[in-house]
Order: sequence, then structure tokens, then C-alpha cells
Amino acid sequence: MRKKLVAGNWKMHGNLAENNKLLDAVVAGVSGLRDASVAVCVPYPYIPSVQVKLSDTNVSWGGQNVSQYDKGAYTGEVSTTMLKDFCCTYVIVGHSERRTIFNENNKIVAEKYVAAQNAGLIPILCVGETLEQREAGTTEQIIEEQINAVVSLAGVDSLSKAVVAYEPIWAIGTGKTASPQQAQEVHAFIRKGIAAQNASVAENLTIQYGGSVKANNAAELFAMPDIDGGLIGGASLISGDFITICHALQN
Repeated sequence: MRKKLVAGNWKMHGNLAENNKLLDAVVAGVSGLRDASVAVCVPYPYIPSVQVKLSDTNVSWGGQNVSQYDKGAYTGEVSTTMLKDFCCTYVIVGHSERRTIFNENNKIVAEKYVAAQNAGLIPILCVGETLEQREAGTTEQIIEEQINAVVSLAGVDSLSKAVVAYEPIWAIGTGKTASPQQAQEVHAFIRKGIAAQNASVAENLTIQYGGSVKANNAAELFAMPDIDGGLIGGASLISGDFITICHALQN
């Protein structure tokens, strides 16, 4: 059975007081989950306090980005070993905001993915298309290129130690959501493409959906056969919504 995962991406939000209140509620709210995993990916300065807060709970934690370099004169960057020092389990790589705002191309994303795995972190590899690309009918081509960049560098077997998150860029933070059928079609395409190279890896790969997942649409999305959870943005900052989304994955 594939692992089911809901991961919150706090993006550049939070402060110590708000974080503690949010995590107290989330930990209590998901304590009874048995068939789904929960994680939060938080801004770098809060990782130490989140580690203290979440140790000995069933909620994991991770970073939102990481350098492809092990160490060196890279002012402002954070390495995989730094994340490991604070017992992170996950790290997001290739989020659309990193690709579009900070100009991370497929090569850089693949290098970050490899660096994360080499350090024992589980990369959450984000893939997705813009609205223009969807309307042009190139969604599958774009996603295939994004995944192939990683497979070419790390090998298809590396996906057995990773999570893929399909996030249509046009649905992130816009309030628009791909219909369950639209999301399922892309998830199935991703799994089929990987299955052509390794059927076992494809069958066991956790593929999340992200893109304006909310408490009122999560259950319908998660009911799709190839959707194994969600990478949750804004709703992960609202404890009640995030808890509802987590429980929707178990239903």
C-alpha cells in the first residue's frame, strides 16, 4: 500500500507565538491518524523550535528549500547537513515559486533533489504547468521534462525514496483548483511514465496534489486513485482546516 502524506508548506509565514499555537492544535488534531502521515515544512529560522515542539509526536518536519551545495561561500544558502542537524525528514525541491520567482531550472532542481537524498532527506519534488502551458496542451510535456531531469541525474530507482507533488501553477494561491478528474489525469500520467521505467517504483510512489486544497475539497481530491495526499499551502496555516484535510486522507 502506498504511503499517504499531507505536508503543510508554511511558505514565508509565522512567528514563534503563532507557530506554537498552530502546532499544539495540529498535534492534538491528528494524534489519532493511523493510515496517513503528516508533516510541516517551515521557514528556516523556526526549524529548531519546531523540532522541539514535534519531537515525540506523529508529525514530521522539514525545510522548504535547500542548497545543492554541501558547503562553501554561498551567502544566504542552507545545506542539507544543516537541515539534518535538526532532524528534518523532508525538504521541498522545485516548488513553482522557486522555479518562477528565483529562476531555478530543471537542472538546479535535480541537483537539489540529489543533494537531499545523499544527506538522507526525503525530497518532495514539485512539478506542474502554468496556465499558458495547460491551454497550449503542453502539460504532459512540461511535467515529463521536469521529472526526466531528476531521473536522468539520479535514476528512476531514486523515486522510491522521494515524494512527487503535482502542483498546477495556475492553481497555487489563486483559489482555483484543478477538478479531481483533471488532477487524477496528471497523477495517472506521472505514474504511467515512471512505470514504463520501473513498475514497482511507480506503484509505490506517493504522488501528492497541491494547488488550493481546502477543507471543503480535500476528500473529493483524495478519493482519486492516484492521488496519495496533498502539499498544502495557505490552509496549513489554519489549524482546523489543516486537520480536516489530514483526516480527509484517511477516509
